[in-house]
Amino acid sequence: MLSLSQSLDAQLRAAMQRAFPETDAGLDPQLAPASKPEFGDFQANGALPLAKPLKQAPRQIATAIVEQLQADPAFTDLCMDPQIAGPGFINLTIRPERLVAEVSARLGDERLGVPAVTNAAPVVVDFSSPNIAKEMHVGHLRSTIIGDSLARVLEFRGHPVLRLNHVGDWGTQFGMLITHLKQVAPEALETADAVDLGDLVAFYREAKKRFDDDEAFQSTSRDEVVKLQGGDPVSLKAWGLLCDQSRREFQKIYDRLDIRLSERGESFYNPFLPAVIDGLKAAEILVTDDGAECVFLEGVQGKDGNPLPVIVQKSDGGFNYATTDLAAIRYRFGAAPEGDGARRVVYVTDAGQANHFAGVFQVAERAGWIPEDARLEHVPFGLVQGEDGKKLKTRAGDTVRLRDLLDEAVERAETDLRSRLKEEERSESEAFIQHVAGTVGLAAVKYADLSQNRITNYQFSFDRMLALQGNTAPYLLYALVRIAGIARKGGDLAATNAQLQFSEPQEWALVRELLKFDAVIAEVEEELLPNRLCSYLFELSQVFNRFYDQVPVLKADPEALASRLALCRLTADTLRLGLGLLGIATLDRM
Repeated sequence: MLSLSQSLDAQLRAAMQRAFPETDAGLDPQLAPASKPEFGDFQANGALPLAKPLKQAPRQIATAIVEQLQADPAFTDLCMDPQIAGPGFINLTIRPERLVAEVSARLGDERLGVPAVTNAAPVVVDFSSPNIAKEMHVGHLRSTIIGDSLARVLEFRGHPVLRLNHVGDWGTQFGMLITHLKQVAPEALETADAVDLGDLVAFYREAKKRFDDDEAFQSTSRDEVVKLQGGDPVSLKAWGLLCDQSRREFQKIYDRLDIRLSERGESFYNPFLPAVIDGLKAAEILVTDDGAECVFLEGVQGKDGNPLPVIVQKSDGGFNYATTDLAAIRYRFGAAPEGDGARRVVYVTDAGQANHFAGVFQVAERAGWIPEDARLEHVPFGLVQGEDGKKLKTRAGDTVRLRDLLDEAVERAETDLRSRLKEEERSESEAFIQHVAGTVGLAAVKYADLSQNRITNYQFSFDRMLALQGNTAPYLLYALVRIAGIARKGGDLAATNAQLQFSEPQEWALVRELLKFDAVIAEVEEELLPNRLCSYLFELSQVFNRFYDQVPVLKADPEALASRLALCRLTADTLRLGLGLLGIATLDRM
């Protein structure tokens, strides 16, 4: 009901202006969805804050606003008579014929009433970002699927979205790894895939241990970094092979999860690092401290009470993550062809990096690198925990590999499906079983994560996420399967030309729930919280199931049948589109 609420808001503002033309107070109707169904569809709370400046009782103010509303033909066409409740709340109920018209319009609209933005501007979503020569683990799960879902919503709204994978493909770790491989597995630096990624991870651990324990190895590794940064062809070839090998392994995970990304690693920004230093000098915010180049943050103190620095060039002349991130911000907001021309840049990383990004964002702001009409946002998320409330680890204490976690989800979904088929005495092909298990297993993992408020930690439980009851992917998928079953039993869900009519409370409850979809999408676009969409889809499924259980559909009277089938179709379309925006594939049969 986004367009209806916008119309109502405009009508309320005009009515307030007519009622109180002399006031200097802000005339905000404070329009919001009604807190309870019995209060109608919307509630305007704007009379209460006007009591003090107008020196009138809120109820008296509300009465004056309502009088003006009822004199407006556009309002009376849209709403029933307003009701004043409590100290001065104005309860508003949309006319049934307007709700019916909204449903009819959505039945023929592939966007289901969600308008495309009129002010589309490029958006960068930076997510996933694994490190080369390391396997993707459960910690990458949240960034990858939250980032993908946000990118899908922004794309659906009509923004050109650049999905960037800022992989860790540069730095001292490569000097360390190349040195180690030169000594123990030189073939890995000359031949593609001479060692698989699992072995490469083990090599990485060995190299890190040597780097920590052996000063001579540490020195050689640092020399190797200098060679790499200096463009030594042998070092660059070794680096390229390591990157390619990791990239192919990452892509297997992305393909499996249906994730689209454009890789642009840390190395991409190397040519722009000196300009960061020059730009900070020109802005007169760069300070040399103990040989290092820093920007001291405003309003952020360390334990000693002094301002904390963001170091952008170390005393040895080397650059760091902060320098790279500043170069990336400049490039992303920079005008094409030397930049992406973005007007919104979104970073999806764990909450542990919040202080880093707050510091980098402040430096970029003070340097004048964020355009006035642009937004720079960190989208933080909490940890994935085991059911014991501790960080999710394997029995051996290692970080859980993402590949293994996805495999187990699909295996468990398959076990559940085979058990259910046996109970129902159903016989299905092996291809059907594999397809359904794969879809349900991956959907369950994605939805379990996305349905949580991303800011908090969440406990990972296969049993909970694969359950057919509760706020889970299988529950939502089953609601869709149920509607597909109606079509198979003879309900023509494609018909849209019938004159819709609704009489049952369950029908009207479903109508109102369906019409919330556009406002929910706009909310996710603004607040970048996918769990809002999950909560809506779960509520819609519950409202639909109550409707289906309490109101006959296929056995309905002929005059009610087409309208009820239309509600089934719109519910299916809304669930399918909503799950698609979460990156979740759907099924017609389970």
